[in-house]
Amino acid sequence: MKSALKFSLLWLFLCVMPLASLAAQPIPAPPELQARGFLLVDFSSGKVLVENNADERMEPASLTKIMTAYAVFRELAEGHIQLTDQVVISEKAWKTGGSRMFIEVGSQVSVEDLLKGMIIQSGNDASVALAEHVAGSVSAFANLMNDHAKRLGMSDSHFTNPNGLPDPELYTTARDMSRVAMALIREFPDYYAWYSGLEFTYNGITQANRNPLLRRDTTADGIKTGYTKAAGYCLVGSAKREDTRLISVVMGSASQRARAEASLALLNYGFRFFESHRLFASGETVETLRVWFGDRENLAVGPGVDVVAIIPRGSYDKLSARLEKTSELKAPIDKGARIGDIVVVVDDEEITRVPLVALEDVPKGGLWRKAKDSVLQWF
Repeated sequence: MKSALKFSLLWLFLCVMPLASLAAQPIPAPPELQARGFLLVDFSSGKVLVENNADERMEPASLTKIMTAYAVFRELAEGHIQLTDQVVISEKAWKTGGSRMFIEVGSQVSVEDLLKGMIIQSGNDASVALAEHVAGSVSAFANLMNDHAKRLGMSDSHFTNPNGLPDPELYTTARDMSRVAMALIREFPDYYAWYSGLEFTYNGITQANRNPLLRRDTTADGIKTGYTKAAGYCLVGSAKREDTRLISVVMGSASQRARAEASLALLNYGFRFFESHRLFASGETVETLRVWFGDRENLAVGPGVDVVAIIPRGSYDKLSARLEKTSELKAPIDKGARIGDIVVVVDDEEITRVPLVALEDVPKGGLWRKAKDSVLQWF
């Protein structure tokens, strides 16, 4: 009873903060966009705000390079390669058509330069060089990409090359592109900073970043454009305003202008009509629960990840939450064990669900504790 009261009072405090005085505003329908498929998602909570044909399989064109970069960043994080590695450029990489970094066959180029050439200049040649350095061949690297896609839940994606050049077996969806984009930003924030670079110079040739959002929205800092005749004009964008980051995905637009306008319309709609709130930090104690047969009676519990809610602007006073336990708590319990969920709702509609975990170990109690708890449970 005491712990439940504590949780209720905490949420009462949240609900009477200054934002509660703002009147909720009706949210208009999302903008009509010139694109085959699109998606707008909140980075922190993963909540989808707008979608259309988000699960339709389409060619990704150079959006493929988001997964290529993610796979290379993972190799860097695991120590398998280094940014300073000198990559000998193969004839295959040098001959790769389309957008290029203009690396020369037989030359040595650092992994860092190749990454910037791929990210900023959209170099198809740089993508092949990276794939060969990481996995030995393009086909082996594609297998690595598909392994990462499976792990990230990208169930409607399949990669056959690192650059997005047309292939009948190369496909993805707007939803899957948002998944890898969010993983890249979350796991590799330092490397992600390269996506906001406006230009990159290599071999005496300066090329501008192809992402139009960087020049039209000061809050935008990524991510990647793409184009082939079959795929149309595509763009995965990201912008952060105050504490809210949104990810937009536009696929199959008819022109560069259409994809830029669609991306801006999505981002502006999201920032205008929604607001994000960080309610609890990962590992923060939000409740103390009764444990049976342990060396103590109480267990501190809290979220396994940050609890962030994105809600219609002005509806903060309608925000509430509840704890859902998976079962009665019996020792032993390991720190980090999932014991339920924190469910956040607005107007009785569930908007996010975050794992509730044990914040400490609770070993088994001695004979006296076990006997005492057995009697208490009996009554």
